[in-house]
Amino acid sequence: MPQILTLALNPTIDVSAEADVVRPTHKTRTTNESFEPGGGGVNVARVLTELGGNVEAYCIAGGVTGDLLKDLLGRIGLHTHIIPVAGNTRMAHMVYERSTRLEYRFVPSGAPLTDEEIERALEAVRVAGFSWLVASGSIPAGSPPDILARFGAIAESKGARFVLDSHGPGLTETLGRTPVHLVKPSLNEMKGAFGSHLDASSCGEAAASLVADGKAEIVAVTMGADGAVIASHDGIVHVPPLKVEVKSAVGAGDSFVAGMTLALADGKSVAEAAMFGAAAGTAAVLTAGTLLCQREDVVRLYEQIRAAMPDPAPAAR
Repeated sequence: MPQILTLALNPTIDVSAEADVVRPTHKTRTTNESFEPGGGGVNVARVLTELGGNVEAYCIAGGVTGDLLKDLLGRIGLHTHIIPVAGNTRMAHMVYERSTRLEYRFVPSGAPLTDEEIERALEAVRVAGFSWLVASGSIPAGSPPDILARFGAIAESKGARFVLDSHGPGLTETLGRTPVHLVKPSLNEMKGAFGSHLDASSCGEAAASLVADGKAEIVAVTMGADGAVIASHDGIVHVPPLKVEVKSAVGAGDSFVAGMTLALADGKSVAEAAMFGAAAGTAAVLTAGTLLCQREDVVRLYEQIRAAMPDPAPAAR
């Protein structure tokens, strides 16, 4: 039985490439193309595997692109359970512009799921065994707004802990409807859901209010160059950023979720888990295109973050 099950309701095939200049109308010639299986739940599972976690990804796949996704998943040896659907799996495209060092990301919404397909996914998770369920990524077009809360209820019925990393309705329609152990919004997602006035200095209190209101036991807000702030019943912890060369931001948030979830599952304190998550997220930006973090980078960066932090907070309850 996997300790951690990740849920990918809207996976992607991540296509990355480089170009000298990206411009309208004219053809943009690209080089260094790569194809990777992606989307929140898949990326989290890939990172958990890289870090030695016992994980299985429950992944929706459909159409000819779904066949490609299954092939890519098989090539990297990720332990997966495929839930077949009719619609084509979406393809996202990232282009790195060499002349400006800017990254352009094009992410389609994906095909909608039918009620029957949603029930098929719910039933697959109902009969699975796991201790942690990670719902990561966007919800498919046309899905009920509370679809992730339904999966959270399944986790609750099994005595498993539920981790949430989504945005829009996937975030706002899940918190408060089902017990959430860890939720990881970005600062922009916090602004969109809980107040555009929030910034790096004020989102800690907003995160703490979500904990106080019983919306989640742990709220970890990633803030890019400002690091991360984590609120729990133990208080608020700020993890400072490390200055590194950013090659690509793809998968950084997913890597943070994977690192923090694995550390919590291993019994680490909230502060220690936050530092490990930050190390995984930072390690992800060191790799180009759609590649994710590497274990040796995570371990090295974790030690650097620990050295920059004050004494760790008390262990999580």
